[in-house]
Amino acid sequence: MFTFLEFEKPIAELEAKLKELRTLSATDAGTMDDEIASLEAKAGALLTQTYAKLTPWQKTLVARHLNRPHFSDYVRRLVTDFVPLAGDRAFAEDRAIQGGPGWFRGRAIMLIGHEKGSDTEGRVRHNFGMAKPEGYRKAIRLMQMAERFRLPVVTLVDTQGAYPGIGAEERGQAEAIARSTQVSLGLTVPVVACIVGEGGSGGAVALATANRVLMLEHSVYSVISPEGCASILWRSSDKKEDAAAALKLTAQDLLRLHIIDQVVTEPMGGAHRAPDVAIDAVGDAVGRMLDDLAPLSPEALRADRRTKFLEIGRHGLA
Repeated sequence: MFTFLEFEKPIAELEAKLKELRTLSATDAGTMDDEIASLEAKAGALLTQTYAKLTPWQKTLVARHLNRPHFSDYVRRLVTDFVPLAGDRAFAEDRAIQGGPGWFRGRAIMLIGHEKGSDTEGRVRHNFGMAKPEGYRKAIRLMQMAERFRLPVVTLVDTQGAYPGIGAEERGQAEAIARSTQVSLGLTVPVVACIVGEGGSGGAVALATANRVLMLEHSVYSVISPEGCASILWRSSDKKEDAAAALKLTAQDLLRLHIIDQVVTEPMGGAHRAPDVAIDAVGDAVGRMLDDLAPLSPEALRADRRTKFLEIGRHGLA
């Protein structure tokens, strides 16, 4: 079932009328074709107008949309012979982070990413994409395997942040995130990351310490969620819209700040309206980045990645 966001209500009303007209037209020998065409044009224009001026908070809502493609969707469409690997070889399996080797457009890669789940049962099973220490230690294991077999690493980031539970903290959440970031920085194979939904806090950085970082057009990437920021600064989550604007969490802001390298255009109305089109766009962008990085030597790849992250913060908004 398709879900409309709060700011999409006028679009939802037009599309509901369209559906009604199409149903009537099917039983009325097509006499409503002109009315349907006119309403389709209005709905399309309203959709374009709405998505051309989304606020940072509205982009956050789009990034969280339940129908947005997930890790498993990217695997099905972009990767063949994918072999999911489980466990951190120390404590347990964490389904919030998935990964394994596979073939991407004729190239063997190691694919790692957050999985939120596409229905209620799946979201609970994958802990809403919020990984525990064992999830990040599994990612470390897969990165080290990629290094050993000289496989480029591709990561898909979509998480509100690392799981903040007591058990996770007791098992070394902060250390696991820091270690994942450290291992990624030290790899001598190409690493390409794409923020495909939410990129929240260190839980996102742990998988996004890459030579090239991409973001889908309506995804977000920040040190804290707008609600969390508002609760700290204003003592009220009601200020979440102000916080979203202040955080500069949109792909467009982050590109200007040189924190990411490319914005991947989404279908009109967001990736959730045409998932296959969005997934193919990500695949095309990742493929180009891997091609660009292929000529670099192992030492140059590591130096390139470290330089990229040392440069963060030295650029202001244009």
